[in-house]
Amino acid sequence: MRCTKSSVFLILMIVVLLGVVPTLAQRGDDADRASKNGKTDGSIEGVDVTLEYGRPNVKSRTIWGGLVPYGEVWRTGANEATTFTISKDVMVEGQELAAGTYGVFTIPGESEWVVIFNKVPDQWGAMKYDEAEDALRVTVEPEAAEFVESMEFGIDGSDMVLRWENLAVPVTITAAN
Repeated sequence: MRCTKSSVFLILMIVVLLGVVPTLAQRGDDADRASKNGKTDGSIEGVDVTLEYGRPNVKSRTIWGGLVPYGEVWRTGANEATTFTISKDVMVEGQELAAGTYGVFTIPGESEWVVIFNKVPDQWGAMKYDEAEDALRVTVEPEAAEFVESMEFGIDGSDMVLRWENLAVPVTITAAN
């Protein structure tokens, strides 16, 4: 078989694209970012759960009602919107959510939070957040917690938990029947 310059070029382009395309689906490089990337993987009742998010730091700032205002949509992290991926349908605080990947936004309040699962996961911050794209909204109660400098998510039993500063925000998730 004879290789022409155009076939060599085509093969080279395919190899380059195969290397680049997987990285397009991931969060940006955090080498020069103050808020590093975070990732939490876990399982709840046989459902694989993955959260990818930016990890802002407290840095001696007032977080709740200060840096993160009450009553306004927040990207729930830093940089790109936090993403939430589930392998199977689930119930979130008793409401159905189909398997897939969602952008996670919140509306923090002093005594309750609205947690939003938006159908547009690939967004920068909340600048283009559109309520019409919400798949689900649930209301949960925040809890006092031990101090955490860099925001993080965890999977604790059947709860997805956001922890930052002196607050924890648990969201109960169960497998759909």
